[in-house]
Amino acid sequence: MSISSSADTADWARGWMKGRTVLVTGGTGGIGGAITECFRDAGATVHATGATEAECAQARSNDASRSIRYEVLDVRSNDATRAFIGTLEDLDVVVNCAGIIRRGQERDPQVFDTVVDINLNGTMRVCEASLDRLAEKGGCIINIASMLSFFGGGLVPGYSASKGGIAQLTKSLAIAYAPRGVRVNAIAPGWIATPLTRALQDDPARAGPILARTPMARWGTPEDLQGLALFLASPHAGFITGTIIPVDGGYAIS
Repeated sequence: MSISSSADTADWARGWMKGRTVLVTGGTGGIGGAITECFRDAGATVHATGATEAECAQARSNDASRSIRYEVLDVRSNDATRAFIGTLEDLDVVVNCAGIIRRGQERDPQVFDTVVDINLNGTMRVCEASLDRLAEKGGCIINIASMLSFFGGGLVPGYSASKGGIAQLTKSLAIAYAPRGVRVNAIAPGWIATPLTRALQDDPARAGPILARTPMARWGTPEDLQGLALFLASPHAGFITGTIIPVDGGYAIS
């Protein structure tokens, strides 16, 4: 079957997602936005967070369904994170997409610290704050790693370190949370066409080598991650935990 939209991707998931509650941090756009949409289209109640009210307002204006609940969450604050999750009536799935990148600036220790705090520590805060709620439902966590979980990035040492940390955090929490019945997995996107990679897409000198090394010879899209996110949240992945799954068009094998 040809997958042409979020609704098509989510169609096969409606049986088990309908009535479930999903939290997507960083869910106002890019990869997080696409994952938010596929869970909505599968029938879930979706809470998608952004860093600012302006960001959430823009996402609301773009949501023709008017069904996604866009809310502000600062994942740098443990208290705010716990308070926010405490307001949710139910919680079955958490997808950690909140993150930033500061290309060319991350060797500054202060910038490095900010990137790691949001991307890695923020993910840990959300996971710990969600655990008790997820354990009530036998729920799961999906983290967003990166191909820079495996490779270095000279222009983005903070981002690379945080995403390497996400891979190890995913494995470690999978062990820690398994006795509570909570699975923890991660998706590792490759070169995906989002606002975070716009500068690379627009620079032929940098985009050329990326595409040349990618066997599928194209940029990925946020929609390329939707089916995998739904699968990892589904009963079909019930014996899968602690995995980091690349979605990279073959970049890592060439």
